[in-house]
Amino acid sequence: MSNRIRVRSRLPHLTTLALAVAIAAGGSASAKRLHEQEWAASVDARSPGEPVMAIVSLQRQQITIYDSKGWILRAPVSSGQKGRETPAGIFSVLEKEAEHYSNLYDDASMPHMQRLTWSGIALHGGALPGHPASHGCIRLPYEFAEHLFDLTKVGLRVIVAPRDAAPVAIAAPALFPQASTASAEAAARAAATEAEEAAKTADKTRTTALLAARDAARAALPVRVLENKRRKAEADLADAERAAASASSDSARDEAADAKAKAAATLAEIEPQLAAAKQEAQAKLDAVAPARQAVVAASADSLAAAERAHQFAHGLDPVSIFISRKTQRLYVRRAFEPIMDVAVTIRDPDRPIGTHILTAMDRAGEDSAAAWTVVSLQYGTAEHGAAEHAASGAPSDRHDVELASTEPTSPEAALDRIVIPPETAERLATMISPRSSLIISDEGVSSETGRGTDFVVLLSGEPQGGIANRHHASGGSGRYAGDRYWGSSYRTRYLSTW
Repeated sequence: MSNRIRVRSRLPHLTTLALAVAIAAGGSASAKRLHEQEWAASVDARSPGEPVMAIVSLQRQQITIYDSKGWILRAPVSSGQKGRETPAGIFSVLEKEAEHYSNLYDDASMPHMQRLTWSGIALHGGALPGHPASHGCIRLPYEFAEHLFDLTKVGLRVIVAPRDAAPVAIAAPALFPQASTASAEAAARAAATEAEEAAKTADKTRTTALLAARDAARAALPVRVLENKRRKAEADLADAERAAASASSDSARDEAADAKAKAAATLAEIEPQLAAAKQEAQAKLDAVAPARQAVVAASADSLAAAERAHQFAHGLDPVSIFISRKTQRLYVRRAFEPIMDVAVTIRDPDRPIGTHILTAMDRAGEDSAAAWTVVSLQYGTAEHGAAEHAASGAPSDRHDVELASTEPTSPEAALDRIVIPPETAERLATMISPRSSLIISDEGVSSETGRGTDFVVLLSGEPQGGIANRHHASGGSGRYAGDRYWGSSYRTRYLSTW
């Protein structure tokens, strides 16, 4: 039996006030549905793991969160209204901000925002009237949005499906095996240790250089004091000599002679002290330059070691592979950065291949075979599907509905049609680790794919109002496999306009 947890959403004061007004005005049906929205979680007699993906069903107006063993959270949503539809496709969380306000929509609050595109599509807490009502974002129950925000990490795969969809297990000879990560993890640990030691060495050299500079400054002080004393003694000697030359009496000449003798004796005493002080100060000063050079060298070594450690750790990050029938190319990204772009062959290139998202799950052990799941997206009109579902009266959080593809063999058939160059396949086999993904689609890379994103794939047969209404800048800083991708100017523009 599954343990069921239900938490009633608490709405902000303004929303509650709007609800009361709506009820008083007679529009109580949808307002009451808003007030009564609940979200459910199932632990299935186990502790939920870290979220692996989120699937939003536009038809069902529902989001489901999955870990490596199954679904763990489910809640109603409100997607984009007609003309501003939330685009169906494949996204990932690009950025998280607990308190976010829209610059485009009257400074509207978008709490616990998780960005899906730099042009303004996101998950966030919001009012749920029981139907699509947003400007393109995916509104979540407020408490659910907060709870989900605490669970997720940047990079979480988010699939927006026109109809129902869910991951199912898949095993196919064409799938890549997961590479052993033991040696890579050991190398990453060694590189991290090396970087830590290099950082400690750099800190020690900086401390040594600071002490050397301090000692040199301290050693220079006695030199300055003795030089001042020598100047005073030289001035006293010169005064005594002038007094002796101008003395008009024996007593004056005797007094001048005594002053001259004292000044000369003082000078004779200062000279060796000054020479010794200068010698010590020079030795201290000579130690400063190599200490500073050591700082420069150690800092460079530390930076290099840190970069090596970053590269080794980066090599453990899961990769995203995208194969496009439209472009007949295979792309690879890791940590939002492109690392591969090669041509592939897709048999019967004029015949649709569908859109499938395959994810490598955690293995039971180092020697275990890779376990893959697949989500196949069914094309269809999301709005029509939502109307059909609403008319059926089925609850949006049903647990007894099997949300699997109606064509379970289509992913295998799609894999069988793809021919990857052997050298590319061998290289990819060394990259696959748990949570790596393989996307196969008729679509090309969306223009939303760019710097600071994973692959964004939009289903061209579905409404894209939420994207189409956000006009792209004419600028940009590069191309991605023939499709436009947008660099920092694109990102900066849209960060400040929604």
